[in-house]
Amino acid sequence: MKKTITIISLLLLTVSISSCSSVRVASDYDKETEFNNYKTFAFFKPGIDKAEINDIDKRRILKAIESELMAKGMKKSSNPDMLVSIFTKSNQRVDIYNNAWGAGAWGWGGFNRWGWGPGWGAGWGGNQVSTRTEGILFVDFIDTNKKQLIWQGSGTGYLVTKNPDKKEARIKEFVSKMMTKYPPAEETK
Repeated sequence: MKKTITIISLLLLTVSISSCSSVRVASDYDKETEFNNYKTFAFFKPGIDKAEINDIDKRRILKAIESELMAKGMKKSSNPDMLVSIFTKSNQRVDIYNNAWGAGAWGWGGFNRWGWGPGWGAGWGGNQVSTRTEGILFVDFIDTNKKQLIWQGSGTGYLVTKNPDKKEARIKEFVSKMMTKYPPAEETK
């Protein structure tokens, strides 16, 4: 029984750690657009300049997008078929965990000081508050001739702010996962 509870505890810890690092992505697109016609791209400076992030992170994002598009066979051009723009949002997420233990925590089968199992232990309680910054990165693809949005991807996840290498890796993860949605897969009719 103790082994089963240990395995379950490790599984829950693994799930909670991996959920913090995951990036959730979504995309939307114009169904009338022939995405195979887009071969070249350029960055839309007026849109990028409005993004409310520092210039270092902007360069990281643009470099990641450029790398992903070039891996898909597109070329950067001064006369592009498609313009690329970005914008960001961030939210402070506050999680409150109630650690107050009631009568069910006492006695046989309750929680003791060493883990799950029989025994008596002193109970303590209170709330634990955790705050994290959750960011959303939007990438817009705009048809140069029509001046219309043709595809938008978004990636949502927790941001790394203190370590530059981890931050760059996190940005690459956001962009890479988002770009799996481009070009959109053809729908079966």
